[in-house]
Amino acid sequence: MSMMHMTRATIGSGAVILCLIPLAGCGAKHTGADPAARGGRTVTVKTAVAEMKELAVTKTYSGSLEGEEQASIVARLDERVTGIGARVGETVRAGQVIVTLDKSGPSSQYYQALANFTNAGKTLERMKSLYADGAVSLQTLDGAQTAYDVAKTNFEAARSNVELATPIAGSVTAVNTSEGVFATPGSALATVARIDRMKIVFNIDEADATSLRLGEKVSVYSDTRPDTKVEGEIVQLAKSADVRSRSFEVKALFSNTPDRWFRPGMFCRADIQVSSRGATLTVPSAAVQSDGTTDWVFVIRSGRAFQRTVLPGLTDGQTTAITGGLAAGDTVATVGATTLGDSSLVNVVSK
Repeated sequence: MSMMHMTRATIGSGAVILCLIPLAGCGAKHTGADPAARGGRTVTVKTAVAEMKELAVTKTYSGSLEGEEQASIVARLDERVTGIGARVGETVRAGQVIVTLDKSGPSSQYYQALANFTNAGKTLERMKSLYADGAVSLQTLDGAQTAYDVAKTNFEAARSNVELATPIAGSVTAVNTSEGVFATPGSALATVARIDRMKIVFNIDEADATSLRLGEKVSVYSDTRPDTKVEGEIVQLAKSADVRSRSFEVKALFSNTPDRWFRPGMFCRADIQVSSRGATLTVPSAAVQSDGTTDWVFVIRSGRAFQRTVLPGLTDGQTTAITGGLAAGDTVATVGATTLGDSSLVNVVSK
């Protein structure tokens, strides 16, 4: 082989060798691994020790008000409103008619039931007189009595469909109709409530449901008059969650102000001091991370950070209770925790 040929071959081989080196370098850059997770980079962190202590948090919930006892006056017929028996704010007695519908309307059987009831009453009186004279048997009298009782029941049902009365005594808190308007079956035409004592109804999530108890004290107020606060207590706590919202309904009872300022339907807030009910395991909230499904902390041991799945509980924003996955005395990363991967090398600067 000539010298020229040998030179070309040598250069060619060198070119191949030179080309392989950058290719190996490029492959390392696309591994997709975090250097911290591989232990190839030391992360500077601050730490804290998981410790047992009591945690108390004031939580605020929003809800609507209703009377201690409350009744909606609901239409059962599609008839025109012919009368309103009480105004908003008026005190009414149990059984008082609040709304009257058209008694002669096409779906009302009021006058037919009244006629049957009247005739049955006359027949019963006549049978009683004839029975006293020995002109009819006891069986005939009993038949007249039964017919009268049935007619009376039918009339009372027909009357209750057009003379809508309140089943409870209280104050009229809403009138949602007026004379001349056609009522829709199922629609609430008025509301009557006892408002000397009120209830606030609100919903809590699953985490809070385990922290609240019947009898828990609440402070109720409105953003429109925040200086007016009343104290009450939880009287009802749902045992199962709503299937759609996954939240639990809570009701708290409280005494209204002397001027009865709180009214059904108002939007108010309830402050509740929730405590851990004894010492519980806690860490700074900065140590707890989440992806929306799983929560975790990084436990520092022997110069490395190890990811640990945990179950967080009550929190005041600064401190979080841990109900599972961690033990007292474990050291967790706080500052710098968001840059860690599992098994990262760490440099602890302070606690």
